[in-house]
Parts: sequence; structure tokens; C-alpha cells
Amino acid sequence: MNNKNKQYKHNFKFIVGIDEAGRGPLAGPVCVGAVGVKLENKNEKLKILEGIKDSKKLSAKKREEWFKVLRENPEFECHHVFVSNEMIDKFGIRKAVLYGVEKILEKFSRQPDLVMLDGSLYAPEKYNQETIIKGDEKIPLIAAGSIVAKVSRDKVMMNMHQKYPEYCFNEHKGYGTKKHFEKIIKHGFCDIHRKTFCGNVISLAKNG
Repeated sequence: MNNKNKQYKHNFKFIVGIDEAGRGPLAGPVCVGAVGVKLENKNEKLKILEGIKDSKKLSAKKREEWFKVLRENPEFECHHVFVSNEMIDKFGIRKAVLYGVEKILEKFSRQPDLVMLDGSLYAPEKYNQETIIKGDEKIPLIAAGSIVAKVSRDKVMMNMHQKYPEYCFNEHKGYGTKKHFEKIIKHGFCDIHRKTFCGNVISLAKNG
């Protein structure tokens, strides 16, 4: 009986899906989200994830609903990591995101047997990994990671709105909208703006 249980557990693999949110905004951190689960293989279907979509294709309400499912279901292990605008300015967005991937994998209770990542993301070499173009549309576990990242980052930007209400971060979450440009022209930059992203923002806003 004990040997059978050991073999059963050995057949399961711990797989992690990773995505990020906030690569392009002019302000705030980038957030890396990851969701881990035990599966017999990477293609096994989880009924609980049926219907999940890339966070960009869901309403804010639906993202919150999925976020609650992922956080409260014991089948999943969820983590997120923020990389600050200061680090983005210092190292560039690519290195900042990859640093976030490295740090988030250190949070898991065990080393994944497989890490699946969206787009141009990759993990440190010690991990068995697959980077999948449009992975957030193709792989439910990566879509789950995208939701964790997006909801977590949006919460931070809502908090930043309380600190810097003049920029309306609650509306655009730091992205380069016309309204955000106008607020920067009027008030200048605040502490959470990515200076390396904002070099031409005033001229773009005036010409837009």
C-alpha cells in the first residue's frame, strides 16, 4: 500500500504557468504572476480552469472572480512579485521582468517539474521550461498567471491613486493614455513614473 502511494505521487508533476502585467505603462511596477498545480502531464485538462481566458480578454469583474477561485482553491499555489519603477529605470524592462520571474519561482513550495511562460519570458537555466508565443491564449495555466499578475497590479495602482489622485491612476493604471499625458503636462512626474519610459511623453501629448 505504501509503495503504491509513493508511485502515485511520483507520477504527478508540479507545473507552473507564468505571465506578467504592466510591461508597457509609464508609471508603476511591473508584476509577474504565477500559478502552480500538480498534473500528470502538461496537457492535462483542469475542469476548474475551463473557460479561463487571458486577463486582457476579461472584464475587471471576471478577473476578480477568477482571482478568487485561484487564491482560494487548495489545488493551486499562487504567487506574484512586483518589480519597481526604479528597478525598471535602472536595468530596463526586459531585465526587470526576468528578475521578477526568477524571484517568483523561489516562492514556490517545491521546484517545478515544468515552467510554462508567455511570450518572450524565460526562467533561469536550472528550470525545465517552455516559452509559448501567445501562451496566455493557449495555455490555461499561463492565463491563470496573467490574471494573478493583472489583478495584483491593478490593486497597487488603485492604491497609488489614493496617494497621487491628480494623475487618475484608478482609470488608466499608469498606461500612456491621452488623459495620463495631459496630467503629466499639468503636474510633471511623480515618484512612481518610469523616467526612461517618459522621455518623449510631453512632446507626444502636445502633438497628439
